[in-house]
Amino acid sequence: MPDLSHLWQRFMLASALVVGLAIGIAATVFGYSNLATVDVNWSVFHVDGVPLWTVAVVPLALVLVAGTLYHWMDGLHHFSEHMRHRRRVHELEAEITSLREHLDHVLEMPDHSSSRLPSKAIKAEPLPAVHETESPALPEPVAQVDVAAENGAKTASQRPTRTKRTEPPTPTPVATDGGEELAAAEPAPGA
Repeated sequence: MPDLSHLWQRFMLASALVVGLAIGIAATVFGYSNLATVDVNWSVFHVDGVPLWTVAVVPLALVLVAGTLYHWMDGLHHFSEHMRHRRRVHELEAEITSLREHLDHVLEMPDHSSSRLPSKAIKAEPLPAVHETESPALPEPVAQVDVAAENGAKTASQRPTRTKRTEPPTPTPVATDGGEELAAAEPAPGA
């Protein structure tokens, strides 16, 4: 969706131009239509022989000029605030950059701005060797061959399997460096 604020601003400027032109045309017509003179008396202010058109046009012109000056001053205030905020943003960005450089220096991280190597070489220490006991290899599974069964006959894989009940394995002593441990006996193959 397009940004309507820009279109609204253009519409307001165009309508202000049209209204200003209409006021100017009306003031011109009023001035040429009213050439008679009048006496202006307001409190202690007395002016004699003033053209009639100035009584209407001069206050209107003063209001328009004052409104234009107020609008320009308001725009100048907003512009100066914008520039102050922009300068503050640049100051904060520079501060963030310096803090990142300081943090990278403290943590000995590489610099973000270039690809130079760190000043201190890092050496990895080898891990100590761990004495492993060899674990027995697992028996390989027996390959099953399925023979195509006749229609309706159950194959060997579809038949229920029978299991034998065996005694739990008895632990056997295993020699270690300082004492004796018990290890579970391996089950007999095929059990």
